[in-house]
Amino acid sequence: MPERYGSWETAYTRFREMVDSGVLVKIFKELNIDADMQDLALDSTSVRVHQHAAGAKKGANQPKSDAHEEA
Repeated sequence: MPERYGSWETAYTRFREMVDSGVLVKIFKELNIDADMQDLALDSTSVRVHQHAAGAKKGANQPKSDAHEEA
């Protein structure tokens, strides 16, 4: 985190105060009123989670993807 924000504890404390007081919800609601969704692009096809992060059992047989089967 950049030094200009102070220590991470200070930034986290400020963040929690904004969450607890409802300020962040108000900000997001205001930003959502006139949101321009024309250029929004969400694509999860390039996102892969490590097998341990996905909850895979240790030592379990992992299914091969289609790309590996064709090779």
